[in-house]
Amino acid sequence: MVENVIWPAAFDADRSRSEGRRVPRDLAITEPTVDEIAKAVQQVGYDAVIERDKAYPREYEVRGRVIVKDADDATKTDLLGAVAAYMQALRE
Repeated sequence: MVENVIWPAAFDADRSRSEGRRVPRDLAITEPTVDEIAKAVQQVGYDAVIERDKAYPREYEVRGRVIVKDADDATKTDLLGAVAAYMQALRE
């Protein structure tokens, strides 16, 4: 069983790659939330667990994280790209 951890910083358009953004800037959004990430993960077809009391190691603010369960058939990069595309669609 594979569990992927997704931090909001991975989708934050205000961050650089070295600061933790994992998707291209054209797929990134401003101030992503764990609720948006979890909703997009469920739209992609995986189970998501939100942990709100966690802080990304490169920042002090507690924004939480999303644990994606049973994502055996996709790489993390593919998963992040699909989630980012759904998050953009949710914001429109």
